[in-house]
Amino acid sequence: MTSPLVAGCDRPLVELFDAALLDLDGVVYVGGAVVPGAAEAVRGTQDAGARVAYVTNNASRTPEAVAEHLTALGIPASPSDVVTSAQAAATLVAALVPPGSAVLVVGGEGLRVALARRGLRPVASWSEEPAAVAQGFAPDVDWRLLAEGTAAVRAGVPWVASNLDLTIPTELGIAPGNGTLVQVIATASGRWPVVAGKPELPLHREAAERVGAVRPIVVGDRLDTDVEGAHRAGVASLLVLSGVTTPAELAGAPAQRRPTWLAEDVRSGLLERHDSVVRGAYGWQCAGWQARVDGRQIVLDGAGPRIAGVRALCVAAWETGRPAASAALAKVADADSSSP
Repeated sequence: MTSPLVAGCDRPLVELFDAALLDLDGVVYVGGAVVPGAAEAVRGTQDAGARVAYVTNNASRTPEAVAEHLTALGIPASPSDVVTSAQAAATLVAALVPPGSAVLVVGGEGLRVALARRGLRPVASWSEEPAAVAQGFAPDVDWRLLAEGTAAVRAGVPWVASNLDLTIPTELGIAPGNGTLVQVIATASGRWPVVAGKPELPLHREAAERVGAVRPIVVGDRLDTDVEGAHRAGVASLLVLSGVTTPAELAGAPAQRRPTWLAEDVRSGLLERHDSVVRGAYGWQCAGWQARVDGRQIVLDGAGPRIAGVRALCVAAWETGRPAASAALAKVADADSSSP
């Protein structure tokens, strides 16, 4: 099967789409620092006439808090530009219970505010007779709240989770995410929730509707949420290497987690052309690099921009089913990621 990266694109992607649905952590910022070029990417996308939405699986913060953070980083944003999995979860809950219903929140402020804005009443105890459970990540979720949620779920009320991300990046390193906490209640109750966040479709639909997108492109740094979610929605995706995904993970990705395009970061991905990968007699070539089969592995020769080497390597691995050799991965890791 032909790889989606083969054709490349001789025009900036912002000219092809009417909206860019941008993930946040790993795409726009990493921790507390803005990704270089992110502000330029947003301005360039808007100047091209495309809408921008910031779409996040993180349910802990309100859109107002996220917009304030972005503005402080030099990326002006309003709360209406931010679409969270808490909002998508609240939409799902509102469709399952009567208006004004009590909803037990196993989560934080972002989820409580989203539910209240949907006309529901957030509560923190099974004794308040909730009509549903909504679960989303918050750093102060403790055993007591998990136990309250378990009691409600075991009683059979609808259960909606904002997302199933098993881990989250923190200043301490990788830490348990909402998916890990969902598994606690699932183990204790024998049930599984309806899920709102990526790669499930409710969050994507909420974002696309918010900006009126007909031809959106999803921009993310994760294969299991951003790229797979775009596949499920039937829309194009751009994977950026400024976040968590490594070339090795990408080269070994199954079909449903292979992006349409690949770039170092959101600026180059949206505002620059994309080199094509050309299949020749001796391998797959891209901007000075050649990937070829050597026994049971894919090896890499040549030199050039790192992203071109990763493109050639991934296409060769995907089309042959062979793994990328460790030496080939080391070669692209050592290449200059800033080369044009």
